[in-house]
Amino acid sequence: MWFCLNNGFLSVVAPADNLEGEFLLVRARRQGDIERYFPGAKVERRPERDYLFRALVPREEVAAVIAAEIAGINYNNFKNSVCDDRLHGAYSRVWSTMAALQPTPPYSGTRGRRRPAQLAFPKGTE
Repeated sequence: MWFCLNNGFLSVVAPADNLEGEFLLVRARRQGDIERYFPGAKVERRPERDYLFRALVPREEVAAVIAAEIAGINYNNFKNSVCDDRLHGAYSRVWSTMAALQPTPPYSGTRGRRRPAQLAFPKGTE
């Protein structure tokens, strides 16, 4: 499962050798993302794997951290809540890619008027 968080991107899966176990494999592409959300985690750097950074984290801890992130939502536009420019740009590209899956384009009911604060443009050009 992918988690697009305000301050980091995480991929969480069950370890291949322990699919129903007490730990989950938390993976990240950027150094520091795992530690930011799981400060006690022992993060490994694995250049031969698809995600460079990874750590085994107790399943209950992952659930608690993600639940706390959800409980703390205090914004009405996720992309605008992301301060890191590179992360914001990546999320904007994900937004655009996912928008292409929608049967009608986003904002097609606005009769040609765009809602600039919610379009997937680089931060600061919205």
